[in-house]
Amino acid sequence: MLNRKAKVSVLIPAFNRKNYIGETIESVLSQSYPNIELIVVDDGSTDGTFEILEEYSDQKKLTLLTHPGRENRGQSAALNLGLEEASGEFVAILDSDDLFMPDKIALQVDYLQNNPDVGLVYGMGEAIDEKGNWLYDIHSPEHVERNDPNEVLLDCYFLLPQNALVRREVFDRVGFFEEGFRAAQDHDMLIRISEQTKMAFLPIKVFRYRRHQESISSRGQRRRWENGFEILHRARARYPYRRSTIRKRRAVLHYRMGQVCRREKRYALATFNLIVSGVLDPARSFRVLTGRERID
Repeated sequence: MLNRKAKVSVLIPAFNRKNYIGETIESVLSQSYPNIELIVVDDGSTDGTFEILEEYSDQKKLTLLTHPGRENRGQSAALNLGLEEASGEFVAILDSDDLFMPDKIALQVDYLQNNPDVGLVYGMGEAIDEKGNWLYDIHSPEHVERNDPNEVLLDCYFLLPQNALVRREVFDRVGFFEEGFRAAQDHDMLIRISEQTKMAFLPIKVFRYRRHQESISSRGQRRRWENGFEILHRARARYPYRRSTIRKRRAVLHYRMGQVCRREKRYALATFNLIVSGVLDPARSFRVLTGRERID
């Protein structure tokens, strides 16, 4: 039976999301699970987001945190500030433009309470556009969680923000977010979690992931994949990954950097990265080139 006394801390790092932050917050406040503390960390917003959050805070609907001087320090620092404040047995993270479905927390708390050996549970979801229109589903009921850190390192096949519910003691064990990463910090954390605890998949839709142009930038993508090389280096030093996994992950990173360089019209570097990717993982490169596999 679901123990509704267990507290869940929901953390939202927010930066310049005035068009979406209200809907995001309401998706947490309308959860069917009753014992939730909502912590929002404003990361130096300048577009009116902070003022919206102040209204919710004044109504005692959430705890609003900021860095000293309302400095912008990046999502990792915002999440770490929220984790320091969080007092829940379970922790969920929600990006400031995405949404929880109404039973998300209840379903995932129930699962973790009934499976004490599992430290993280995630589910299905759907991508939506800026107006909330459905774009595509994320995962299918046939998806299988194999609990192999090699697979998480290679493809980062599910989202830690939006999707997962994590036991607080898992964060205490693996450490907080790497503040040196201003991109890809979610992948880094997910890899570290997969190395330390059992994970599980719940074949039910629990979140909505918003796709919009404001969330994607060429500079952000470059930083993400540059950080990816450092994340791979650290993972390799920390855990006995298969050599083939390391090689294939390097291929993915070079492919992504090739895409970034091509968008930047740095065609020589793009060609170099794509060639390296092909040499490191020729089988997958062939599937991509022949259209048998798509990498968005």
